[in-house]
Amino acid sequence: MSLNRHLAVFAAFNGAMAVAVGAFATHGAGPQIKSLLTTGASYQLAHALLALFCAVAPIGRLGAVAGWLGSFGGLIFCLALAFLGLLSLPALGAVAPIGGVLMIAGWLVLAFAAFRSQSVTA
Repeated sequence: MSLNRHLAVFAAFNGAMAVAVGAFATHGAGPQIKSLLTTGASYQLAHALLALFCAVAPIGRLGAVAGWLGSFGGLIFCLALAFLGLLSLPALGAVAPIGGVLMIAGWLVLAFAAFRSQSVTA
């Protein structure tokens, strides 16, 4: 089994950031932004796991593309919601859907990669 180290490292940092944002949402954020931070952190963590899976799964180059799309999408989505809540910048509300589209694209590319995969199961 091959490991995409760069994607695995990026996934790990994404996961760590998601936990930090979630902890801040629970312990330090005001009630008005708690929901935004919690939502962003949960999506980011889910997509860090997607990226980690893609970093170790034997599904080739398309799998890596899926991992990068999902993890960057999760990061963009989480940061957009965090900055929207923390800095009260409504313009960042328009950035969150970009992250959402990247996350969706990551899952669709993963589905396509899995469909095309030549690996044999027992």
